[in-house]
Amino acid sequence: MFNSNRKAMLAAISVIACTHPAYAAPQNLVEQAMALIDHGKAADAYRLLRPALADRAADPDYNYALGLAAVDSGHVTEAIQALQRVLAVNPDQAQARAELARAYALSGDIDTARREFDVVSGDPTIPDPVRQRFTTLVKGIEHTLKPGGSVTGFLEASGGYDSNVNAATSATQIVIPVFSFLGPATLSSNARKQADGFGSIEGGASAEYGFNRQSRVFASVLASGRFNGSQTGLNQALGTATIGYAHTAANRDVASISLQTQQFFLAGDHYRAASGLVAQYTHLLPGGHALSAQAQFFDVTYPTDRLRDARRFGLGVNYVTRTIYVAVQGGHEQTRAAAADNLSNSFGGIRVAFERSVATKIAVFGAVAFEARRYDAPDPLFLIARRDNQYDTSVGLRFRLTPHVTVNPQVSYTRNDSNIAIDSYDRVTASAAIRFEF
Repeated sequence: MFNSNRKAMLAAISVIACTHPAYAAPQNLVEQAMALIDHGKAADAYRLLRPALADRAADPDYNYALGLAAVDSGHVTEAIQALQRVLAVNPDQAQARAELARAYALSGDIDTARREFDVVSGDPTIPDPVRQRFTTLVKGIEHTLKPGGSVTGFLEASGGYDSNVNAATSATQIVIPVFSFLGPATLSSNARKQADGFGSIEGGASAEYGFNRQSRVFASVLASGRFNGSQTGLNQALGTATIGYAHTAANRDVASISLQTQQFFLAGDHYRAASGLVAQYTHLLPGGHALSAQAQFFDVTYPTDRLRDARRFGLGVNYVTRTIYVAVQGGHEQTRAAAADNLSNSFGGIRVAFERSVATKIAVFGAVAFEARRYDAPDPLFLIARRDNQYDTSVGLRFRLTPHVTVNPQVSYTRNDSNIAIDSYDRVTASAAIRFEF
């Protein structure tokens, strides 16, 4: 950008180098960097200039070259700092201010970028072609600042087979320590592993409204139902609603806070309710990657079993690329009633998921996960504190039939190892889904 002005600066630098031999080597460094920038080799120029920062932080020519190299090679924060040092020495340097505006725009700080563009838009030293390019950029920025909203959503129907629809042990007999004098207890069929076919439907919608580039509100609703072939007493329905506010910082990081409520029904009865607060901070990384941290608090109630009411606290860190998702989480769930402290537990785990295209309109996806749960007090029947290790894995294919419709067959496996026999189980699920997105 601004090629003619850069050449003029090169010429000036050359004259200074010739008339001041003592400074020929340092100025030659800047001249070399500017030549690299003009030939589209900003990354090379940045690598050439960066090691000299400690010695030349007060040199405006050096800072200008470093700012150009940094902004063109993706080091936007360093570019802003370098160009600000130029303007601290020479606030009338229109070219540096223009590049600073461009750096702010690339960083996501649109309001500051627009203010900087306004300062230089009428400067007579800016050539007309460059000013026209400024005008185009300003119009684009103003467009992003206009309030506006959007709505997206999906609807999915699926069916399949579940080898353990009630997540129960496959054992037929167990020993209950409290009643060990009676010998092994025989489990009823409802307490043992049950296989069944199922169908499910799920849908959701999300809406957001941006007041400007930095501030927006968002809301979403999600509902799902799962219906078993014969085990109708285990039919499930789930509804979740979320509303929140998000703020985008100058460096494009996003902080959000939201309220969420969730209602879970089992066989048509209201089984569990959870309401709480979720706070999240997301830091964008080069290459479309992101790192986020999340904290949440939920109040959990069981309308038909108030002894189980609890408060749940959780912390998590997520790392996302274009093809991989990694989540690490941990927390604690504490029952309100001391008599149910055997249900209080600390939990922690990790989940790794991926999706990758393998052919035109076909992608493979999968996930592996592990979660450990350690309960606070001994179980009143088994006389030991429960300790669970749960392992999950899944793999599937995604066939894109149209831009809005996909078909997704998948298979998953879950194994829960527990020191209490009745809580150990494994489960295989195979299903196929058709999904419509809008």
